[in-house]
Amino acid sequence: MQRRHAVIAFLLLLASGFPAPRAAALWAQESPAARPEGAGAPAVRRVPLDAAEVEAFLDGVMAAHLSEKKIAGAVVAVVRDGEVLLAKGYGYADLEKRQPVDPERTLFRIGSVSKLFTWIAVMQQVERGALDLHTDINTYLDFRIPDTFEEPITLFHLLTHTAGFEERATGLFSTSEEPRGQWLERTMPARVRAPGQFSAYSNYGTALAGYIVERVTGLSWEEYIERHILEPLGMENTTGRQPLPDHLAPQMSVGYANVGERLEPRDFEILIPIAPAGSISASAMDMARFMIANLRYGAYEGGRILEEETARAMFGRAFGHDDRLNGFGLGYYEKSANGLRIVGHGGDTQWFHTDMALIHEEDLGIFVSYNTQAGGALSFGTFLELFLDHFYPRSEPPSVAAVEPVDLERYVGLYRANRSSYTAFEKVFGLLSPPLRVAADPEAGELIFTGMLSEMRFVPLGDGVFRRVDGSAKLAFRSDENGRVTHFFLDIVPMMAMERLAWYESPRLHQALLSFSMLLFISALVLHPIRYALQRRFSEVPPLRGRERGARWLAIVVAILNVGAMIGIGVILGDPSNMLNGELKGMGFVLLLPVVAGVLTIGLAWFTIVAWRTGMWGRWGRVHYTAFTLGAIAFTWILNHWNLLGWKY
Repeated sequence: MQRRHAVIAFLLLLASGFPAPRAAALWAQESPAARPEGAGAPAVRRVPLDAAEVEAFLDGVMAAHLSEKKIAGAVVAVVRDGEVLLAKGYGYADLEKRQPVDPERTLFRIGSVSKLFTWIAVMQQVERGALDLHTDINTYLDFRIPDTFEEPITLFHLLTHTAGFEERATGLFSTSEEPRGQWLERTMPARVRAPGQFSAYSNYGTALAGYIVERVTGLSWEEYIERHILEPLGMENTTGRQPLPDHLAPQMSVGYANVGERLEPRDFEILIPIAPAGSISASAMDMARFMIANLRYGAYEGGRILEEETARAMFGRAFGHDDRLNGFGLGYYEKSANGLRIVGHGGDTQWFHTDMALIHEEDLGIFVSYNTQAGGALSFGTFLELFLDHFYPRSEPPSVAAVEPVDLERYVGLYRANRSSYTAFEKVFGLLSPPLRVAADPEAGELIFTGMLSEMRFVPLGDGVFRRVDGSAKLAFRSDENGRVTHFFLDIVPMMAMERLAWYESPRLHQALLSFSMLLFISALVLHPIRYALQRRFSEVPPLRGRERGARWLAIVVAILNVGAMIGIGVILGDPSNMLNGELKGMGFVLLLPVVAGVLTIGLAWFTIVAWRTGMWGRWGRVHYTAFTLGAIAFTWILNHWNLLGWKY
């Protein structure tokens, strides 16, 4: 959920009266070829796992993680063959009280893994016939999603994150008591692409699905998951309620921010309107029960939260950008690696970071959660990769010697993740974040990708597909009808597509132009007062008169407005929690400044023309004023490009 991390989520369900064939048909309408792998009982175990070895290995891994990353505490659960192989806490749930993490009782925020509970709730209602995956969701809502595109948004699109909404993060961690439906209507993000084209991970879309469950059942989302998922699974130390119920509040781990070398405790995070996308707090043992039910296709201790065929449909592949890369099931996304098909979900709040992986062919589930900000660098792939490399080491990658020579240059360029804002001010975070860059190393015959995680190198496999040099991750490119590369897809983040940027959209170009403009604004604020002081001190410096004085004062006013706008925007957005909490006080006034400056820039352009026609000032004075005007124009254009011109929030 935090903007620095590529956030994500998971599932489960309850018995219904509809027969299994109906459930299978309901999802297969959209993609009949996308069947789950490994039908029937779990496949024969390929790797025996010894509990003692697993514990010894994870003890070493977690000790290193907590020490090197300065993490207060963590918890791990591993299940195998319907049993808990390991559930163990590491470090502290509360540093001040020296309270250790208890895997049975200590609650961790699981972030977007909460989404899986929402998707299970949706599929339970599909089994009962109250919902249909391929019906316009406006059928179930008491407000209307605009008909921006001919194709309506369906629940299938919400489950696969292909609805086409832009990303909005303002107010994500809101404490507002506004009814969920009203909040969803008021904060609705724009539809920026037709549904079904690309996955673009959406917290809003999941909250919308949770609200639809509320609408058709008459229960709040929190109450629904308690009755139909948590209670059947015996998850007594789990809740989606905020703030926590009195009996669970003492069990909640503190969340910590990394401030230099210190760990600072943070308050319990509350995200009320968007709760179905990330509000759950759970213990490791409860998540172990959840994983067992998932691995047993909805069955748990003689009961059932989903029909088997429904569960298999959720784990099967329902959508993908490229058949050769990981894609999406119904809510779950593929994390396949090291020759194993893996589904699961990750989740991040600001301070807690979680991952969950299910390997059905091994009847194996893995859950990890960290209670400190720095844990995001570990939960997103690193922990699972270490586990797999130790217990399921990948075979040597296939040789690429026979691949035809590849024109690497056609793939080189800047890209952005389509999980972005397009119409609102949050787009500016694309200016502040490192760009996604694909470069070529012709001598090595490799592509170099930077900007999202650490630098990764890829070798060609042919037909626009590349494999990571030191791993099994793949990326694939897509071209338009003219053969121009427009997108690439990275299989470790199947919930997003990367869009190629035009040269004039380069964040670095815009950063350079902004720096140039700010330098000119500051020069005006410094040089004009100096000239005035010199004119007062030395009579030989001629005073400014008429148009000259008006032109100079106009430049000073524009400089003050634009510099003030940059300072104000920096203060408000410098701490991302202001945006996440919806605390944008003063934003309206700050955004007024560049609007006024933009209007006054028209006057700068007029004075520039007059200066050259009439010979105002000396040549260097006219050159400086012209540069200042061009800087002001560039500044206004850039603010408009990043949705900071006007009140787009």
